[in-house]
Amino acid sequence: MYYGSTWRRRGFLVLLFSLCLSAVLFATKASSTQTDVSQSPPPATSTEVAPLALTENVRKTVLDNGLVVLTKEVHTAPVVSVQVWYRIGSRNEAQGVNGIAHQLEHMLFKGTKDRPIQFGRLFSALGSDSNAFTSYDNTAYFGTVEREKLSALLALEADRMQNSNIEAQQLESEKNVVISELQGYENSPSYRLSRAVMRAAFPNQAYGLPVGGTKADVEKFTVEQVQDYYRRFYSPDNATLVIVGDFETELTLSQVKETFGKVPKISNSSQEISNNQPTINNQQPTINNRIVLREEGSAALLEQVYPLPAINHPDVPAIDVMDYILTEGRNSRLYQAVVETGLASAFSGYAANLIESGWYELAATAAPGQELSKIEQVFASEIATLQDKGVTEEEVSRAKRQLSADVILGNRDITSQALQLGSDQSTGGDYRFTDRYLAGVQNVTRDDVQRVAQTYLKSEKRTVGFFEPTQLDGQSDMESVGESQTTENFNAGPPVDPVVVAQYLPPIDSSATPSTQALPEVLRLANGLQVLLFPDTSTPTVTLSGSIRGGTEFDSMAKAGLADLTASNLMNGTKTREALTIAKALEERGASLGFGAYREGVDIGGYSLAADLPILIQTFADVVQNATFPTDKLELTRQQTLTSLAVELDTPAQLGRRTFQQAIYPENHPYHAFPTADSLKSITRDDVVRFYQTHYRPDTTVLALVGDFNPASVRSLLETQLSGWKVGGKPPVANYPKVELPQKIVQLNPVLPGKVQSVTYLGYRGIDRKDPRYYAALVLNQILGGDTLSSRLGTEIRDRQGLTYGIYSYFQAGMNPGPFLIQMQTAPEDAQKAIASTISLLKEIQQKGLTSAEVNTAKRSITSQYPVALANPDELAETILRNQVYGLAPEELREFVNRIEAVTLEQVNQTAKELLRPDNLIVVTAGPAVSAAR
Repeated sequence: MYYGSTWRRRGFLVLLFSLCLSAVLFATKASSTQTDVSQSPPPATSTEVAPLALTENVRKTVLDNGLVVLTKEVHTAPVVSVQVWYRIGSRNEAQGVNGIAHQLEHMLFKGTKDRPIQFGRLFSALGSDSNAFTSYDNTAYFGTVEREKLSALLALEADRMQNSNIEAQQLESEKNVVISELQGYENSPSYRLSRAVMRAAFPNQAYGLPVGGTKADVEKFTVEQVQDYYRRFYSPDNATLVIVGDFETELTLSQVKETFGKVPKISNSSQEISNNQPTINNQQPTINNRIVLREEGSAALLEQVYPLPAINHPDVPAIDVMDYILTEGRNSRLYQAVVETGLASAFSGYAANLIESGWYELAATAAPGQELSKIEQVFASEIATLQDKGVTEEEVSRAKRQLSADVILGNRDITSQALQLGSDQSTGGDYRFTDRYLAGVQNVTRDDVQRVAQTYLKSEKRTVGFFEPTQLDGQSDMESVGESQTTENFNAGPPVDPVVVAQYLPPIDSSATPSTQALPEVLRLANGLQVLLFPDTSTPTVTLSGSIRGGTEFDSMAKAGLADLTASNLMNGTKTREALTIAKALEERGASLGFGAYREGVDIGGYSLAADLPILIQTFADVVQNATFPTDKLELTRQQTLTSLAVELDTPAQLGRRTFQQAIYPENHPYHAFPTADSLKSITRDDVVRFYQTHYRPDTTVLALVGDFNPASVRSLLETQLSGWKVGGKPPVANYPKVELPQKIVQLNPVLPGKVQSVTYLGYRGIDRKDPRYYAALVLNQILGGDTLSSRLGTEIRDRQGLTYGIYSYFQAGMNPGPFLIQMQTAPEDAQKAIASTISLLKEIQQKGLTSAEVNTAKRSITSQYPVALANPDELAETILRNQVYGLAPEELREFVNRIEAVTLEQVNQTAKELLRPDNLIVVTAGPAVSAAR
């Protein structure tokens, strides 16, 4: 995978490259022996310990071969994250070889000289949450495992640092996979617009090239080119190894020296890298640098980019504070100017600062009937006002608080901490970069914000892009609608024997002491509201996750969209506070609260620093009891929803899923209703108020709180704020009629103009969460399509045939039977071959069953991944919540692993016979007509 967009500084800290400040502030400093690098004779390695700061317990070691090793002990969960960052990205490319770093990333999963096997299978066998990405400046490989598997993960990463097999046959197959990935992005008008804008903004710099490359360049890569990049860039002196989690530093450093220390560095590799940078021309674009794309699409888009300095420039903190004032939250200047006024239905902004330079991007989706030129004028006017009149002290203070809170709130799990350290060392040049950055943020003044706006947001330096759609109705054609039986026969290759996989696995430490999973405290208020409390003092934060039984299952076809419109308007005002007052109370503390309807309920998501939990609870209590649904805000939300609907109907994955689900479930079934333009326009304010009064009830609400709080204090707070929330009568119950399987295979093919890749769904009605076959179904699914790189489907459709970038299967098992589905993305001309191959595999597994080795491997993978997932506070809160919503005992949190381990081969094979129905599939392929493929 690759990250084709870069991250604002907040994005580094929240979305991907994140750091859990609390683990540094409150964890015990790792005890280690300091080595003075000035000693004589010099030691085998040089080690330094960071000064007292946010990274005070991070230890940096440099091996003789130049590898930088960052270790950080965090003993909050029995897991550890291992990451290897290489300073190679699209920055090291030029036209003609654009995308070669990304292609190389894919090849490093294809096996090594000593382990000639797909590495995804090895990671899956370890239960590792593993992946990789390519960005502008770096390529990184990361995995998080149970602590006893640390040495195995180190051995695998050291092996592929310089022993990877990069062969012509595998390259040709993987090039098809990469092209599938790239063409999937091509389906998005915003991707195409961004690519054009970046090329114009950076015409003579590699940052103007798309990170993943282009189909034209990828098709031309030779095995010699890819091998050359591998030899030059994958050297220990061009890499950073990051280890964060539950380990002992000295022992782990010994293991690192035994594995990575033996990897020889490439002679003069640093010089080679420097000499191979593309030539950079710093000439800035002019005001005439304007791009207009007129292509098929459903929404008008605006994007504009201003050049910024590199990551270590002293103006970076002030630029981010400026960005927060302009774009962060409902009270930000540009959100108020273009979204609250109805000009734009969506809006975003971010600042990216990388090794060589950066950029500031503003983007918007025009509301129906609004002109992009008007939005551009408003952007320019607001920026000019900031440049001329400056900002207030209140705005600066709020932005600083938001930034600081974002750093803490978005960065609590160890994977995120490791990502932040890797990013800081590899891109910022120092693992302590965030320390300096946050100190710089606190020193930003009003004058600094005005100065950087004047310096960097000059109109003559910007590049502006318009996407003007040529298809605005959001309608699609439908080909081959009706019932059909696929006739193509396909013989799948043999499955990968887990015994073969096991022989390539490094040894696993069997001496680790197993840990016992703690359980939540269950609290039930007198009004029926259920609360699950899980105190965790490892971070000064709280996660709120919740569900209210007011989802789209209660939508009628005529009023489809009512549940979501209700949820989306909860924060738009209460009896005592208007929308901006509510937003300000949260934003000035960096807290957040949101609501969104799904099929069986309303999702509640909230975050705050521990000290601000009362504000979060008070806001939740206010909106669920006192929402007023102002007419003007409701109309604004309706227009935003109509725009989102048009985009959805123009997106193959979303249109395909809608078509698929409506083909499975009849019109009188809750899973059939999806919003249309007519249904959204028909919804009145009275409908919304009535839905709110009927379905928002304490006795159908479940909340889960995970974080740093005192249970007794929280119980008192909840009772004070929510005990007055009362309703009468029994809660409404949705009617779920019985759903029959189709008599034969039914194929539907909605056609979307202007798309490049097809998205296919195969499946039918599945099972619910309490089905006695649920655990066996999870094991079955893990083998079938639970992981693209290790499953039967992934091995056949992706690895052997190179037909798809990703293929997955899963059972959507909720309170009611959701669909079983398989999803994949292919070139349109490859869709039928991929479908036939998939059906053949389903038949083979249904008829012949699986092996004991496969089942045991899948069970180990699931039970190993489970504690890794629960180490993330968000995953923990969601798991606790869902168990309660589905009517499971709190002990399920602890018993899940035992129930998976108890599954037998006979149960899995019987479940395959009962739940895999290859002759009764709904098959939907959404995307371009085959003749339109590019």
